Amino acid sequence: MLISGWRIDGNFPNLPKFVLIVAPHTSNWDFYRGACAYFALQLDATWFVKHTALKGPVGMLARYFGAVGINRAQAGSTVTEAVAEFLRRDSMMLTITPEGTRKKVPAWKTGFYRVALAAKVPIVPVAFDFASKRIVISSPFFPSGDLEADLPKIKDHFDAGMARHPELY
Repeated sequence: MLISGWRIDGNFPNLPKFVLIVAPHTSNWDFYRGACAYFALQLDATWFVKHTALKGPVGMLARYFGAVGINRAQAGSTVTEAVAEFLRRDSMMLTITPEGTRKKVPAWKTGFYRVALAAKVPIVPVAFDFASKRIVISSPFFPSGDLEADLPKIKDHFDAGMARHPELY
């Protein structure tokens, strides 16, 4: 990461299980920065990607590094499956982009919150700050069950000025 001028601020918690949310997600460069951090920090993460991205040799490689394909047209089962996976494993870091896409969205998807709440694990906000060339790892946030109260606290870790394309955040 140092070669590219980027640095990592903060540390992942010493916890066996958590949901890691990454934002702002406005560019394909987000994946590249995330992959660099993944390898630099020697992470073992599970992450969701649209199922069409897992075809061919690239898909096999992505699955090897923790990718799980989801069909965004079939809503409903992803949260249940993620919670079941948390319950099945001794340790798990599930990485999710709450926007769900690189396009501008009116609101974040809340699956990450529902997974963390049901699996009784914290949420760790991670920001890709293109303006300062930092990946910022924040402290774990334990959901209270009150989404309306918790979501603004979680979103406080991110702002449009961090995004590669601020107009899309």
